Amino acid sequence: MFRRREPEHIDEEAVSGRLNALRAGVLGANDGIVSIAGLVIGVAAAAPTNHGAILAAGVAGLTAGALSMGVGEYVSVSSQRDAERAQLRREKGWHRTRPDWELEQLVQLNMDTGMSEETARAAAIEQTAHDPVAIHALMHLGIDPDELTNPWHAGIASLLAFTLGGILPLGLILLATPALQVPVTFVAVVLALALTGFVSARIVHASVRRAVVRNVVGGSLAMAITYGVGHLVGVAV
Repeated sequence: MFRRREPEHIDEEAVSGRLNALRAGVLGANDGIVSIAGLVIGVAAAAPTNHGAILAAGVAGLTAGALSMGVGEYVSVSSQRDAERAQLRREKGWHRTRPDWELEQLVQLNMDTGMSEETARAAAIEQTAHDPVAIHALMHLGIDPDELTNPWHAGIASLLAFTLGGILPLGLILLATPALQVPVTFVAVVLALALTGFVSARIVHASVRRAVVRNVVGGSLAMAITYGVGHLVGVAV
């Protein structure tokens, strides 16, 4: 007789905390894998025996891509953090100049969650007494003052993840013989993308199949298109 399987316990707070690391890490590795694989496969299609050209293009692409990812992520998260801090400063100012209005707003926000007006008002008074800025920032702005994103963490994670992801296709295509370099790299990249899709889905408890298919199809299309473009350029030259 089969026993009913208990539903898996999911720590929603832990899942939420992983999202920024996931975006900067696993997705950064995805970018490195697909970008460098497309680049070196395209060059290999144009000049399959020119390992020097493949190496130069791959190293240049890996360096530029990693720096671009790191700087871009740092700038993006810094802008987000600046905007969050500015909103928190405005919220503090409003609490100094119009505390009654802010209390009524919090009452309404509590009522929007399903509380009765009486319960919502009692909760708002207690929440305001504890930390009025923090509760308003969380409920009204969706910002946790104690959990602001760190641009340095995001930038460094993106740079390292892109580098590690890009090393795989670059190393494989240089080690393989000219006849096998494209198919070997293609297969390895597909497997790597399937793995990153699986990992990303498991971290946030999402659909594994959807994540893997999305990664593999997108990466395969990118490699096929760049191979075709490289082949056409090689023939033309």
